[in-house]
Amino acid sequence: MTHASYGDAMADALDRLDDLGYERAGQADLANHGPMGAEVLAVLGHGDAIPGWVKAYRAAMPHHERPARRHDLDPADESSWRPALGAINRAGDWEYLFQRELVEAPWREVLIRWWPRLLPGLLSRLTHGLIRTAHAVRGVGAADGVPSRQQVTELARGLAYWAARYTSLPGQPRLGGHLDVAAAVAAVPRMPPDPARTAGELLRDRLGQLDARPSYHDALTALRVERADVLLSDLTAEFAGLCLVHTGGSPVPLIHAVTAPAALRLVLPYLPAELHELSITTMWQTHAALLMVFTSDAPEERTARDRASAVDVPGHEELVHQAVEHGDEHVLKFTEACLREHSLRPDPRYLAAATAVRDRISRYPSRPRG
Repeated sequence: MTHASYGDAMADALDRLDDLGYERAGQADLANHGPMGAEVLAVLGHGDAIPGWVKAYRAAMPHHERPARRHDLDPADESSWRPALGAINRAGDWEYLFQRELVEAPWREVLIRWWPRLLPGLLSRLTHGLIRTAHAVRGVGAADGVPSRQQVTELARGLAYWAARYTSLPGQPRLGGHLDVAAAVAAVPRMPPDPARTAGELLRDRLGQLDARPSYHDALTALRVERADVLLSDLTAEFAGLCLVHTGGSPVPLIHAVTAPAALRLVLPYLPAELHELSITTMWQTHAALLMVFTSDAPEERTARDRASAVDVPGHEELVHQAVEHGDEHVLKFTEACLREHSLRPDPRYLAAATAVRDRISRYPSRPRG
């Protein structure tokens, strides 16, 4: 394990990743996971693995170039910034806006100002906008005194990616129903399976069908009121169990159904209390959409906790070691999120899911050292 501090490890990592654009230049334009993966390695105490991991990550798939700034956005003028939401070709403009905002005001003030503006677009690239922002918030929040230049820039880029891939969902979610998370999940009707289609194709084609489904709108108001921390634990545990059951397609959408609420937990301490319930209700709206788009009816969902209890899982340190050796960014993020959530409220579904997801995703090639 490294003797470097979290801050030093992240400064080095962000320098090594600084030139990469927001997305990888493959067919699906996948999100840049470099800063998130490196941040998890630093949190897990494996900062010494970051240089080799970054080399392997960069070699695995090319990235788009950093976006150029085109036209300035005025944060005080809604008619200036709102039309640019969801416009990936304006990512450079969004980055410049947040860089400027973070120079002119404390980072938490900027976060609070933009949180309710960005929250309705939480789905952005399968919640990657929120997740990248949350990893950056953990970084600036952990800074001893003033955050580093690299950490502030990463927060600006997390917010910028969220804004540039902003994707809203139909309907108005609100708490006040009578179902707990498990019952609410069970009550969400699912679309027929379509194993011939990729996750991206399913998302593109099925999102437009949600608004016409009364069952989707019913789901948005089914969840009963609980404390934010309780609902987050219920969501992460329930969807960790679903990762064990739904194995016919890509594991990535359901991985995000765990890592997104776990990421939200990182940010809530920096938000005023009045934004907590709004954040939870929007998170549930996103989960209802993920269920309808990516999962089909599976009676096994009811037995997920029992199945998890029967899995022989390694201990904490071994799970971390296996994730670091595996190297895939989703495995790293998912393992860290499951271990963190398990430490807050132990549940066998977390560790079983971390083990199962690791086995379903291809390993990174051997990573060069240094």
